[in-house]
Amino acid sequence: MTVFVVQEPDASKNILSAMDFGDIEVVLPARENMMYSPAPTVARIKHALRNFTDEDYLLLIGDPAAIGVAVHIALNNNRQKAKLLKWDKREYRYYPVEVEI
Repeated sequence: MTVFVVQEPDASKNILSAMDFGDIEVVLPARENMMYSPAPTVARIKHALRNFTDEDYLLLIGDPAAIGVAVHIALNNNRQKAKLLKWDKREYRYYPVEVEI
């Protein structure tokens, strides 16, 4: 199981509790910006999520455009299904959300 973090968060965000759902793999570095170079960024996301399965999760953090691309690619690579991690600020923990399109 892998938790794909769409974009590396800044130092103020602690995502270690996401490790409860699998090994963390950062898809994009913190300073990546799709506005300036969308094609290489999309290629990086495609490569990172090429083996996305039912066992994996997406942690939706970072550039909203990159998040949208990552969700689209994950769904395409896994029969239109993906598991996302949603932060609950009252409980201070992640909850899995399964989507199927």
